[in-house]
Formats: sequence, C-alpha cells, structure tokens
Amino acid sequence: MSTNLRFGWTTGACATAATTAAYTALLTGEFPDPVRIVLPKGQTPSFALARESLAPDESGADRAFAAIVKDAGDDPDVTHLALVGSTVRHGAPGSGVVFEAGPGVGTVTKPGLPLPVGEPAINPVPRQMMRDHIARVAAEHGGSGDVVVTLSVEHGEELARKTWNPRLGILGGLSILGTTGIVVPYSCSAWIDSIRRGIDVARAQGYRHVAGCTGSTSEKAAAEVHGLPEDALLDMGDFAGAVLKYLRRHPVPRLTVAGGIGKLSKLADGHLDLHSGRSQVNLGFLASLVDDPALAEAVTGANTALGALHVCQAAGVPLGDLVAQRAKATADDVLRGAPITVDIIVIDRAGTIVGRA
Repeated sequence: MSTNLRFGWTTGACATAATTAAYTALLTGEFPDPVRIVLPKGQTPSFALARESLAPDESGADRAFAAIVKDAGDDPDVTHLALVGSTVRHGAPGSGVVFEAGPGVGTVTKPGLPLPVGEPAINPVPRQMMRDHIARVAAEHGGSGDVVVTLSVEHGEELARKTWNPRLGILGGLSILGTTGIVVPYSCSAWIDSIRRGIDVARAQGYRHVAGCTGSTSEKAAAEVHGLPEDALLDMGDFAGAVLKYLRRHPVPRLTVAGGIGKLSKLADGHLDLHSGRSQVNLGFLASLVDDPALAEAVTGANTALGALHVCQAAGVPLGDLVAQRAKATADDVLRGAPITVDIIVIDRAGTIVGRA
C-alpha cells in the first residue's frame, strides 16, 4: 500500500476534540479553535470547529456544543465528512462523566459487546479519552469534572445502516470508535473489529452455529441451507482469517464458511485474505485437484475460477466439491483443534450452490 495515502481521525478522536472544546467553553465562555487533544500514543493533533454554541437549555442550565467534521483521510470510511458533535452540561456533584447518546449515536440492545445493554454506543477507549481531557480542562479552569456529555452524529442513523450496527444490536445510529484515534487508510481494522464483535454478540445470544460469508449472496445461501438468523451471519468479506483466528480463541460448536468459487478457491489454496489485491486465483492449483490430464489442462487455460468450474461441470467433475474439501482443510488447520465443526458452501454468481464439504 502506498505510503502517500493520507491518515485520518476516528470518530472517537473527533468526539474527544468536540467534548474538550465544549467543556472549555462551558467553564470559560470561549471555545478553543482549533482545539488540540492528546491521542493514546502521544500524538497531539488539532481540530477546527465546524459549529459551536453556548446557551442555556430549556431548563435554564448552561450547556455548550461543539462539532468537528470527521476527516477519514484516504480511507473509504462511511463516516468520512460526518459532523461529530458534543453537548456538555454540568452534572450532579460527584457524578463524574456521564455519557448519553444524542441524535445519530446508537444504543446497545444486545449482550456481547464491551458495553452493557442500554448504554450509548461509545466504545471504552473513546470514553477514557474524553474522561482524561475533561479532567485536564477541569484542572486548568477550576471545574469539578462532573459533566453530562451527549454525543451526536449528523445523519448518523442513516449512515449506520451501511455498517454492522443493526446486526450487532446497536440501534439508532453509529458507534463512537477508535483505539488509537488514527484511521490508517485501507487497514480494514474497523471491519475486522466488527467481525469480532459479531462473534461476541452471537455467542452472547447463545448461538451454537455461525456463518462467515463473503457477501450478501453467500449469506442468503447459508441462511437458506441452515435456517440461521441474521445475527448469526458474519459479513466477513475477504477476511476469512479474521473469522477463523477469532473463533479459535472464542469457539462456537459449528461454523459455516460460504462464498463464491473464486474466493473460496483462494481459501482452498491456503490464503486467508481473499482480496483480489492480496491474493490471486491459482488456476494451476485448481488443475491439481483434477485427475484427468486433459481436463486439468483445460482448467489451467480457463480465465477465471468460474470458467474452470464450468469446464469441470461440462465434464461431470465436481470441482466445487473439491474446492470445498480443500477450503475446509485450510479452515481446520487454522482452527488448530478448536472444538468447532466446519462446513463449506461454494456458490456461483447466481447464488446456486456448486460445492459442499
């Protein structure tokens, strides 16, 4: 990956900056703009304020609001350019920092996440970042540090439909995320973290069977074959390795891996990252699964895994089953004896099942 790609900031970093600015204004009457924060690894970025207001609420209590436009850098992040806001008001003496979900921030409704049911979907590291910065502002300006912080994301409920949140039981909006404060372009860390949280939620729900699927078509196939509920379906995309390695440490009794012939032929060939930029379909490998020399030559000459499948189907050879068997062997190797029974479903582009193991 090119090192010229621009890094960005997490929703947690933006929320921390907005909260820091709002609490400073609540105590001093002035918003710092830009506002500087300290990230968990010591970096000190500054953020320009997109919106600010300092006025009493309906009850007459003072409150301050600040908002930051999230810049995800060159990462294709669904929250890029989202407006992340924080409203801060004084809390009851001794209450510490209380977090609330405002418009566009979700609420946890299922167990298994690192937050209790009923809590706003503000992850532990961003919460700690905000607590730390509130304490610093309080120390600098003579505040108590007892505040209520209400986070919001403009159009967050709509954006959340493009994320794992509905499936994870986070309803009403987005999560405030980030462990370092920095978005690394194309690191896919958020997707992999969502896979792990999906497994956590499925286990907490008591499910004994989950399915890791490469896309919506394979999800449909797995759900129809096994009758699985939506929150037992893991949208693993290209990250088969992330599913297998996390399940190795946090097992469920049964795992189905479902995907197209192209991606699962890569898994069969030992690849755990199925992205086209990081692994390729090996037609020579597919040919090695076929006993007939002439057919093997035809497979080698095919343009794609799907083309190889069609050649084998015409010859009455179940290439899909052979790929499924080898993909299962790869999965079993990664699971290293974890108490998980694996089955594989291979589909074509139309969603027709062309291989099982």
